[in-house]
Amino acid sequence: MLNLVSIFIGAVALLLAIIAFVPLLGWANWLIIPLALVGAGIGVISKQKSGRNLNLLVIVIGILRLMLGGGII
Repeated sequence: MLNLVSIFIGAVALLLAIIAFVPLLGWANWLIIPLALVGAGIGVISKQKSGRNLNLLVIVIGILRLMLGGGII
């Protein structure tokens, strides 16, 4: 059950991360990364790894987008 919650949080964060690739919306990654961290935390508690891995992927995508936009030096 926790894995499903983690996958749901990861899917929502991934959709928001895709939207954040639009120019001038890169600031949204500052909100998406903590959301994905919560999902990854829930995914760590569950027995399966798919929810955790999805959230880790979203975190990496968000950090890369921030680096490209100059949000993280």
